[in-house]
Amino acid sequence: MADLFDGYPLGSVWDEMFGEAGRARPAYTGLFASLQPIDGEELAARADLLSQTYRDAGVTFAHAGEEQPFPLDIVPRVIGAEEWDVIERGVAQRVLALEAFLADVYGAGQVFADRIVPRSVVTTSAHFHRQAHGLVPPNGVRVHVSGIDLVRDEAGDFRVLEDNLRSPSGVSYVITNRAAMSQVLPELFADHRIQPVADYPSRLLAALKASAPPNVADPTVVVLTPGVYNSAYFEHALLARQMGVELVEGRDLVCAGNQVSMRTTDGQQRVDVIYRRIDDEFLDPVHFRPDSVIGCAGVLNAARAGRVTIANAVGNGVADDKLLYTWVPDLVRYYLGEEPVLANADTYRLDEPDTVEWVLGSLDQLVLKPVDGSGGKGIVIGPRADEKALAELAVKVRARPRDWIAQKPIGLSTCPTLVGGRIAPRHVDLRPFAVNDGDKVWVLPGGLTRVALPEGELVVNSSQGGGSKDTWVLSHPRQAAEPVQPDLTTIEFTAADLPDDHQGQDPGPLGDPAVGQSQQQQQTAEMAISDAVRGTQC
Repeated sequence: MADLFDGYPLGSVWDEMFGEAGRARPAYTGLFASLQPIDGEELAARADLLSQTYRDAGVTFAHAGEEQPFPLDIVPRVIGAEEWDVIERGVAQRVLALEAFLADVYGAGQVFADRIVPRSVVTTSAHFHRQAHGLVPPNGVRVHVSGIDLVRDEAGDFRVLEDNLRSPSGVSYVITNRAAMSQVLPELFADHRIQPVADYPSRLLAALKASAPPNVADPTVVVLTPGVYNSAYFEHALLARQMGVELVEGRDLVCAGNQVSMRTTDGQQRVDVIYRRIDDEFLDPVHFRPDSVIGCAGVLNAARAGRVTIANAVGNGVADDKLLYTWVPDLVRYYLGEEPVLANADTYRLDEPDTVEWVLGSLDQLVLKPVDGSGGKGIVIGPRADEKALAELAVKVRARPRDWIAQKPIGLSTCPTLVGGRIAPRHVDLRPFAVNDGDKVWVLPGGLTRVALPEGELVVNSSQGGGSKDTWVLSHPRQAAEPVQPDLTTIEFTAADLPDDHQGQDPGPLGDPAVGQSQQQQQTAEMAISDAVRGTQC
């Protein structure tokens, strides 16, 4: 039987699993050993089952305007307990600093008076909204949910690539990835102590309720979606179902007398917290785009009156502007009095003529990013761009240097990935998700690992054809006095989460979806996985 990892190439970048050929890093030793008995044909068969399950269950994303199954690689990514401790502290620290910055920007503006950040950086940001000035959330939280994108550099150190504080997406895939993987490779979960991800919806709901206007005994929370044609609609539906709250569109809401209500078959019902997945510009046609038909007119007035909470807050985009990103380490020191736990990537802001000229002369050696871009759009990787692309970029940069930042290329780490029936290294990043309830910033263990599937590709975004991996965060070794807890890593969904026609039914044994098992066992396993994933949808 051929080894799955025979001929696995190690390049100049950090590989997540291997420090040297054939020797797994400490966090991966268990996974490496567990995968050895599985041959290539068997792993490919399980990967096909995984893909078919996602396709049948409708776990999708929009790519090039077309709804497609979300690619999930069958080889998980593993993060050791000690490494995760650093990531967890660094992400929470960054969120707290950015929370303080947003409160300052839309409040006293002391950060400008103390010359930490130039006022012009904020006022020229496309995401700075004067309409939000002086609007103080009930519990002071503006960043209820954040996604902090990390990469590992050539030395193996995690660095922050960007912050996402408006409406970061992708957590639905963290949940469904784990549900599906625990069915397709159950034996791997039995051999590892993996921190669970299933409690994210309950954590989010608790944080949203904690942000409700004061003196509301039982807050009503809704998830506001642009509708079924939005690329992240699957996620909106999943979170609404898992939190047990209503999924609404703008036409379902009405604002009268600074009170937001939703239309129901029993009449109008008061709404206290809106977890909105709509951009600022489309949220309220009274204050922003008057032609928006997906928002709710007057909702910002209701928030200012203290009658409803908007999560995440309006105007957060000024803090995840990529130009502001270059000042975040200074903001950590200024607001928290601490040194940053996680470093930024080496970045140049084009606020000085000399810097602009140096960047223009070095375009073929740098990565240029638009400051308000997302999804990997607009990024130009200089060493891989042709002369025409670089010439066009130079014109844009010279015309509007404030719209760009420049970064030194980072050799993103690689992770073993099943491609074309064989295991090969592919570049990955990591998006941990953080939830702030006003008392503590909780970081979901692991988050979303995105993987660039084409060989050598560095842009990992799903909108650019990337896929994902289940991300395992290992628990610390159990102490002698610690009671043994049941391993719940494979129990991501209960019967209550399944569609109504499955309530009270036993889905049957999961079986082992390996090559050589009977057709009946294969079908039983496929149905069980499909049910588990379908149970996450609305």
